[in-house]
Amino acid sequence: MAAVDYLLHESAVGYSVFQVVDRPETIGNRLKEVQAGTEDLATFGKMVKLLSFAPFQGAAQALENANDVSEGIASEYLRSLLEVNLPKAGKKKKIVLGVTDKNLAGSIKSAFPSVECETGDTSEVVQDLLRGIRFHAPKLLKQLQEGDVERAQLGLGHAYSRAKVKFSVQKNDNHIIQAIATLDHLDKAINTFSMRVREWYSWHFPELIKIVSDNHTYARLALFVGDKKTLNDEKLHDIAAIVNDDAEIAQSIIDAAKVSMGQDISETDMENVMAFASRVVSLTGFRKSLFNYLVAKMGIVAPNLAALIGEVVGARLISHAGSLTNLSKYPASTVQILGAEKALFRALKTKGNTPKYGLIYHSSFIGKAGQKNKGRISRFLANKCSIASRIDNFSEAPTTKFGEALKQQVEERLQFYATGQAPTKNEVAMKTAMDAVLADINVDDPTANADEDEEMADATPRAVQKQEKKKKDKEEKEEKKDKKDKKKRRHSEADGEVEDKKEKKKKRKSKGVE
Repeated sequence: MAAVDYLLHESAVGYSVFQVVDRPETIGNRLKEVQAGTEDLATFGKMVKLLSFAPFQGAAQALENANDVSEGIASEYLRSLLEVNLPKAGKKKKIVLGVTDKNLAGSIKSAFPSVECETGDTSEVVQDLLRGIRFHAPKLLKQLQEGDVERAQLGLGHAYSRAKVKFSVQKNDNHIIQAIATLDHLDKAINTFSMRVREWYSWHFPELIKIVSDNHTYARLALFVGDKKTLNDEKLHDIAAIVNDDAEIAQSIIDAAKVSMGQDISETDMENVMAFASRVVSLTGFRKSLFNYLVAKMGIVAPNLAALIGEVVGARLISHAGSLTNLSKYPASTVQILGAEKALFRALKTKGNTPKYGLIYHSSFIGKAGQKNKGRISRFLANKCSIASRIDNFSEAPTTKFGEALKQQVEERLQFYATGQAPTKNEVAMKTAMDAVLADINVDDPTANADEDEEMADATPRAVQKQEKKKKDKEEKEEKKDKKDKKKRRHSEADGEVEDKKEKKKKRKSKGVE
């Protein structure tokens, strides 16, 4: 480990370069006495010496340099500071600079080949020295007044955070994640509260449960009726308006109230029942408005995914992935089992069958498919969802054309599994969708003229190509013919040699007999 010569300190007020005057020992630097010496300004001030301090000219420059440091980029301002203050290294020994961020260290090293960089991860000495500089920075930087560093840190922190979470119309998928989570909680709460309203109000009007099955309608009727004794034929039209203008149901409710077996309840109890029913009605109304908000938001952020698989299932996929960007990075195999991780790991652990689908099971396409084709259609649907999410994430202008084309492909695939009818090819479907998008924004197909140019360019040498092909074929035929002739000659020569050997053997035998 090389001994550190200089230290770079990045702060909210600017850059500063320190020279290490008294190099501490690596051995024993974790002792309490050594650590206490770092926190003592009198002791630490003898170890380092301020060479230069380059303050930022304003909040904009501070934010720009903070972004560069976070990305590991050495800005022009920082490079000029190091170039002025760091001496030129010799041939044998290089200058060692201590830096906080390892990515920034790599950028500095590439900009200054004669400088070696050490970070807190590679050197404990550098870590302790930089910690001491941060601790004593307001006093070591004598140009600053008391409180300047704290105010600069606060302002830069707000500006940096604001830039990181900057609002984007196309990429605000965080609202979708929160909306679908709230929608799921509301569904559970409304279901629980509706059951409680039914139980509570049925003590007074038990016949109403058998007549009305919908929870929202039941809560509205309980709120409207109140005490069943006040219900008469004059309220027929008002009740019919609540039950979707069904006069028969409205009349049956009035008739049931007249002969109801329910008990009478006190005014205080009725007030509490009505207050609870009112809360259920308001929650149901809020759930409806939240669903409309989710549909509108999905149409802006992920229109193709929503057109393909639906707003709710698409929102659940985005929520489970963490963001639309994460979902677009997933392969189709991951999208297929997204939401079924527990079943997948259990199957891998027990060496059983892995799940065929996760959240996409709630899509209508899986329900339409036969039992044998559910796995096949889930793979196909996951593939299309992956394509749709990538289009939504990386496209600048939101459109539903690709989602509609992908949905049509899935429907045709279902029909293919059922009847055997061949579906449209993916190339044709995507070209049709692209033509529709280009037509919407009044842009001509850029590949059309290119195809015409290629045809015109190919038309001229076609005759030459045909002649060359004929010539080549002729040469190949002649070559094959020569090979066959050579092969025949070899066989004939071999046969001749065999016959000669046989004749020689016969002569030898005849001589031996004589």
